[in-house]
Amino acid sequence: MRCRKHDALILFVLLFALAPPLGAADQTVKLTRHGNQVDVSIGGKPFTTYYFGPESPKPYLHPLRSAQGTIVTRGYPMVKDIPGESHDHPHHRAMFFAHGDINGIDFWGEKVESRKQQTAGGKYYATSEELPKGRTVFRKIEEIKSGPDFATLKADFSLIGPDGKGIASETQEYVFRGDASTRTIDCTFTITANYGPVKMGDTKEGTFAIRVAHDLTGSKARMLNSNGKVGEKEIWGKRADWVDYSGAVKGEKLGITIFDNPQNLRHPTTWHARDYGLFAVNPFGEHDFYHDPKRDGSYTIAAGQSLTLRYGVLIHHGDWTAAQLNEAYREYAAGK
Repeated sequence: MRCRKHDALILFVLLFALAPPLGAADQTVKLTRHGNQVDVSIGGKPFTTYYFGPESPKPYLHPLRSAQGTIVTRGYPMVKDIPGESHDHPHHRAMFFAHGDINGIDFWGEKVESRKQQTAGGKYYATSEELPKGRTVFRKIEEIKSGPDFATLKADFSLIGPDGKGIASETQEYVFRGDASTRTIDCTFTITANYGPVKMGDTKEGTFAIRVAHDLTGSKARMLNSNGKVGEKEIWGKRADWVDYSGAVKGEKLGITIFDNPQNLRHPTTWHARDYGLFAVNPFGEHDFYHDPKRDGSYTIAAGQSLTLRYGVLIHHGDWTAAQLNEAYREYAAGK
């Protein structure tokens, strides 16, 4: 009898040692494909969905949520009946990668827009120039892997011009993570010049973008960059390691940050960040950002070569200080 009690005690101790701590939350990241979309959940809670079907000229993620489940991105044009949302710039899907001039073809815009559609907050925002529109066409999923700490999604696309011919290939890769108070996405975009040289033209219309929720726009929110500058006037077109939009959305104090990877072309990058809700990184738009038509921010990828751009996205709970964001950036830049 004593042996049985002793064995039972040992078994209890082992089970206790192997069990997760009391109160520890499951942060398993799960990817589930349904046709032309992949749902992302963290700890059993929905985080975002990746859409890559032919109904859109480009792939995108929609919506993005905080760890508490609050949606931090605009629903339009995917959802058209959300009260209070603006309907300007319908090509601003929640989170996407595209550029407005690739070999003279626009992959950022989706169609020629009216003056009303290009007006936000009572101000008209003209496009750099009207170019023929291209499409980012899905080819295949390279990797879709769930895991206890992170999940990886990798997809291949072709950049197709209006004549149906290929311009380049593009790979989009995302690594999703989360904990009790944050959500992060490590993003890697690679454009390969497999049809000949590829010129990323100088235009403000690009390149990695998030369209934030209404409550993170205008005077209701704070735009802050890594240099301590605040507001569109001090951030748009300026260079910085990161930019953060923060405020209260549906009663939750939160923020969303984009990190520019130190290995990127022209790091620290320039920012196409507007207080009406467009939150974008663009390393190519120099003549607009510097108000100098003589500058040329274009970049040519030689035939057979590629350009890779990496960005981090952090969705945080609470009103983070510049010091907290700088520390988070240092961890991101170090690959932690």
